[in-house]
Amino acid sequence: MEKKPYMSLYWKCQLIGWSVAALYWTFQGWSAAGSFRFDIAVVQFISDVAMYILITHLYHNFANKNRWQDLALEKLIWRMLIVIPVMGIFYTVVTISKLYLVRLLFLSHPLQSFADFFSLNAAGIFVAGIRLIAIWLLAYHLYHYAKREIRLSVENTRLALSFKQSQLDNLSAQLNPHFLFNALNNIKSLVYTRPDNAGRAIDLLGELLRSGLYKGSAMLIRLNEEIDLVRDYLELEGLRMEERLQYELDIDISRSGLMVPRLCIQTLVENAVKHGISLEKQGGKIEVIVNEQNGFISIRVLNPGKLKQDKTVAGIGLQNLKERLGLSYQHHASFNLYEMEQKVCAEIKIPIR
Repeated sequence: MEKKPYMSLYWKCQLIGWSVAALYWTFQGWSAAGSFRFDIAVVQFISDVAMYILITHLYHNFANKNRWQDLALEKLIWRMLIVIPVMGIFYTVVTISKLYLVRLLFLSHPLQSFADFFSLNAAGIFVAGIRLIAIWLLAYHLYHYAKREIRLSVENTRLALSFKQSQLDNLSAQLNPHFLFNALNNIKSLVYTRPDNAGRAIDLLGELLRSGLYKGSAMLIRLNEEIDLVRDYLELEGLRMEERLQYELDIDISRSGLMVPRLCIQTLVENAVKHGISLEKQGGKIEVIVNEQNGFISIRVLNPGKLKQDKTVAGIGLQNLKERLGLSYQHHASFNLYEMEQKVCAEIKIPIR
């Protein structure tokens, strides 16, 4: 089936708005004293609509190119104080030139020279132009401001829902019956053999559960707090896996106050334990490396093993992490999973703000 031609809302508003204005001017000419010529009225109507759409569309292209629709209100106002008079002058020159040209075409003997005609009409047309341009710019930027607010509201809602899902995924992993069964069995055996370690295991398990249940309102967390959470998780897993799990944390302490998405590193560490260390007979070592690289904070989690060839479906935790990174940093952050030197590396890069 043949598709109908599509006209955007912008062009509909341009055509309707300037056509209504031109009709109003035509009505004024008709109701004024003196003769009214239909042919001149048609030419005036068509030329008015075409010229003023051209003027405002040139501004539309300029504003888009310089992303003025995304400016804060204070910065936009200062620009408008310059743009309105400039466009008013342009409007005046174009309008007077058009009016004089019409007089030349339809009146055999113009009563005035262009200079006299310009000086006589410039002030009134300039004031009218300032008024029209200001109204057009106000409507134009209010429309884009409303669109931006709606877009930001939708993105914030998606971010909040995504984070809540991450909390649920994290709690689900921590409260996994198999995980709890092994952890509690280890704690039970430690009670008889090494009571101090058993107490520590209970404290660690409590801290992890408390973090998931009571500290999940903030979407961003300081890097050092996230590392503390990861350290507790690895220590608890170490009590369960004993010598099969080793870990090393190499953290740039100068960036410990940087805000990062909550649970982002722990998600990678849990993934490394589940899909890396647990599958190796001899276990292995997990490395967490955080440093600065070219204006980005690089967060890398390495574990022994290889990536599976069939990895078309990513885990829920990693999919959730990618979405949160995209929403939190407007797609300036990145996540990659790759192999290097017989190890699997999961890497997050976050821009330093």
